[in-house]
Amino acid sequence: MPSNRRTWRYLRDRDVQHAAVVTVLALVLSAGLVWLAYLIHVCRIAARSPLVPPRRMIALVFGRRLEGDAPEHDYQQRLSRTLMLTQQAQVDHVLLLGGCSGGQRSEACAGHAWLQRHGLPGHVRVQLEQDSVDSLENLRHARRLLLAQANDAGLPPVALVTSRYHLARCLLLARRLGFTGLPVAAEPALPRHRRYLGLLLLEASYLMWIDLGLRWAQLIGHRRMRARIS
Repeated sequence: MPSNRRTWRYLRDRDVQHAAVVTVLALVLSAGLVWLAYLIHVCRIAARSPLVPPRRMIALVFGRRLEGDAPEHDYQQRLSRTLMLTQQAQVDHVLLLGGCSGGQRSEACAGHAWLQRHGLPGHVRVQLEQDSVDSLENLRHARRLLLAQANDAGLPPVALVTSRYHLARCLLLARRLGFTGLPVAAEPALPRHRRYLGLLLLEASYLMWIDLGLRWAQLIGHRRMRARIS
């Protein structure tokens, strides 16, 4: 059965709490400048990421919480971008990522149904990864599936298809897990409305938390903390 989404369980993890303390200290000691640097990075990736991969690649499509067991607006944009790539022969292998969001079916399953309703070409290979509950687990399970099919050839290069605000975090996690991952933006251009600004601010905070935690773990030789994202 697909897994249910319970991302807040990470807050009970001692290593995650350790990283949070380090992040808060860095934020205070820098008077917020370190967070501003991460925000600039998130915005730069969001604004500059392409709409198509440079060559034919496997598309890893990140899910998002469903609304009434159906893809909501941001997820539909990710699926629309994927559909366009398949119709233009830029992608012929799609891996849909995401377990249950509290409904009756997984994000991956709902995404597949949406693609089929909107004209997914019949020759495209589609795989569903339904055991993950967040972006890190999305990539871990995708890595396991792709390595099982690689016949000792290693991980193939992948296109990370997701919303622009989400791309910087996915890139960091993918590279940490050994992927050669390239960003592909769901939206045609970076949206300029208030909701999107809030999402960019939130992603900068997530990215700072993850990256500073990893850097601190590397500095003090904390193997268990580093293994959290590996």
